[in-house]
Amino acid sequence: MTAVPPQLKAVQHHLRTAQEHEKRDPVVAYYCRLYAMQTGMKLDSKTPESRKFLMKLMDQLETMKKELADNESISQEIVGNAHIENYALKMFLYADNEDRSGRFHKNMIKSFYTASLLLDVLTVFGELSEENIQHRKYARWKATYIHNCLKSGETPQPGPIGMEGEAYDDEFGAEGGAEGGAPLAGFQPQVSFRTAPADHSPAVMPPPSNNLQIPPGSHAPANTPAEPPRPTGEAVKPITIPCTMPPDVSLTNTKQAGDVRLTPEDFTRAQKYCKYAGSALQYEDVATAVQNLQKALKLLTTGKE
Repeated sequence: MTAVPPQLKAVQHHLRTAQEHEKRDPVVAYYCRLYAMQTGMKLDSKTPESRKFLMKLMDQLETMKKELADNESISQEIVGNAHIENYALKMFLYADNEDRSGRFHKNMIKSFYTASLLLDVLTVFGELSEENIQHRKYARWKATYIHNCLKSGETPQPGPIGMEGEAYDDEFGAEGGAEGGAPLAGFQPQVSFRTAPADHSPAVMPPPSNNLQIPPGSHAPANTPAEPPRPTGEAVKPITIPCTMPPDVSLTNTKQAGDVRLTPEDFTRAQKYCKYAGSALQYEDVATAVQNLQKALKLLTTGKE
């Protein structure tokens, strides 16, 4: 893409995120560009330079849509919504865990900020949930706060604290700082969020033990280590992830009644639960996987959630 016109500066970081994910996750790249185009049309679609830029962006989106035609995240809006939300919350979780562990570095700052940008992108599917509005504000503020602390040689305070006005402008910065420049009253995000909540809003989980490390996987920056370095000679301890919700055995014996009629929406929701279960298993989150599989099975066998 050519340089972003000054009138469309508000979407330049979303376009940069798209470029960074071009090969890593084309679905993320596609929706970042879609958000940039929709927002850009509202910002300025009349000046020649903006019109020219937006037309090129539109052509790029059409090309990507054809190339990704077989991808359900592009052809089915509900799957695309889940894909972007899961990706954003994984990045948020990675950065939040690093923050609470006192590991302050450029990758975690960028993960916080990129998570906030992807939560912006979710608006192409409709209005954000109140939870995601709070996550976006917190992630963007945390990125600015930690960046400014490190820049001035101060040690950031881990975890949620009163949000005061912060502003910076760098390669992934937010001009103007945190939205509103005021504390988020009562907002206390937990250490962990479920990767794939059934209702598209992140369910708050109890803080995990300090020795539990969530592997960054594909959601973390490419040069992020899978776990913090261990002191020489330290033994590797196995991680035990308890299943807090035992499987509902009765569901496995349920047979679909003859008068049960499933709608296309029911099948779509069942697909959503199965997709969420698959995402949870990537993190060895057995409880969440079981919960979503149970919901899918119940829906398919009884027609009710």
